[in-house]
Amino acid sequence: MDLIGYIESKREEHLNELKELLRIPSVSTKSEHKPDIERAAQWIAEKLRAAGMDNVEIMPTKLHPLVYGESLQAPGKPTVLFYGHYDVQPAEPLDLWTSPAFEPTVRDGNLYARGTADDKGQVHIHIKALAALRKTAGKLPINVKVMIEGEEEVGSVNLWEFVKANRERLKADALIVSDTAMLTKGVPSITYGLRGLNYYQIELTGPAQDLHSGVFGGAVPNPITILAEMIAKLHDRNFRIAVPGFYDDVATVSRQELKALNSLPWKEKEFRRTVGAPALNGEKGFTIREQLWVRPTLELNGIWGGYLGEGAKTVIASKVHAKISTRLVPNQEPAKIARQVERQIRKLLPKSVHCKFEVLSMGKPWVAPYTHPIFQKAIHSLETGFGKRAVFIREGGSIPFVTQMHDTFKVPCVLLGFGLPDENAHAPDEHLALENYFGGIKAIALFYEQLATL
Repeated sequence: MDLIGYIESKREEHLNELKELLRIPSVSTKSEHKPDIERAAQWIAEKLRAAGMDNVEIMPTKLHPLVYGESLQAPGKPTVLFYGHYDVQPAEPLDLWTSPAFEPTVRDGNLYARGTADDKGQVHIHIKALAALRKTAGKLPINVKVMIEGEEEVGSVNLWEFVKANRERLKADALIVSDTAMLTKGVPSITYGLRGLNYYQIELTGPAQDLHSGVFGGAVPNPITILAEMIAKLHDRNFRIAVPGFYDDVATVSRQELKALNSLPWKEKEFRRTVGAPALNGEKGFTIREQLWVRPTLELNGIWGGYLGEGAKTVIASKVHAKISTRLVPNQEPAKIARQVERQIRKLLPKSVHCKFEVLSMGKPWVAPYTHPIFQKAIHSLETGFGKRAVFIREGGSIPFVTQMHDTFKVPCVLLGFGLPDENAHAPDEHLALENYFGGIKAIALFYEQLATL
């Protein structure tokens, strides 16, 4: 049977197997899910062996294990390294899921479960593509190395130590990643740019302990009020980030590239519907796509403190916390931005509170040219697999590992995403379009097959 015919004949089997993986609640941020993380790593290792990887190992780290496999049976042919992750975000709030987060459910052509789009579904696409090639051709047409980690959703805290310790073993002619999205439905896409990400946590302390707001209110500092006032001053009226020096190093994007990005087949109306807010609010003077892809941001991601239970409790909280992130663009140095943000936050705070400022993670932005012949193979494979024109796009999200690999190994990084922007990654009712899942298996199998002719 030919490659595409074989893949088509296995649709139900592939889907049922993916559901097995999705039922494992491999939430990397919660210690109670450590056994589930271990079980997911074992599952991935088993399926890699079944797909024809000759050497598969579960590599322990200081936190969660990494699964590595390789097939080096194609002398003289290119070697690619595929990277993905099997860990997922927490499913909370659970009551906002239409069907349980870890009970995969098909509705309206979509598969719903935590991890469908980010990133189990996309990892499974590659596993099944490799299995199909091995089954129909008897062997893989190229050399393949696979590295699937379990810590991506907690900042890949041990991944780079593993890479540095195994630098020779991981050498490849290209890095392949599927942890991004298509531009929109029906438009297969290759991502050539990612924003970097810094993540911070702030703790403000006012009174030594919680105080009665009637007895003390009006005379003592309220950390919640002070935090809210400070956050409000981090942007100006045009939604520009009000941190001195923040934009100093932002790279200029050429008119040609901006024209190409703004002419992509993308519908603003669909974007507004996905967002669901009464109106949009972005940096003045830039299109929505520019705001999402080529401009830096500062966002408040969480805030808590004081009494949050049912009913009333008249209290002035001793402490209040906030989580803030900055998305960075080319030429912005993460460490420099972190210093600038901390300096401005401390400047905006009164002496009536103590501030603890932590940098939880830092990641550089990445943009690369797509002139290498491998990108033409990728475009052709996507168009054949989906029967639709493929495009090059940027992505507003961050994958720090891509930047690290690109800077270290100096090889092309090909980001082939099969999710969609509105598929609720990190949110309730996360899902993956089945047409993208099945089309992705065909496209990736064709891509690996065509790389043998490079």
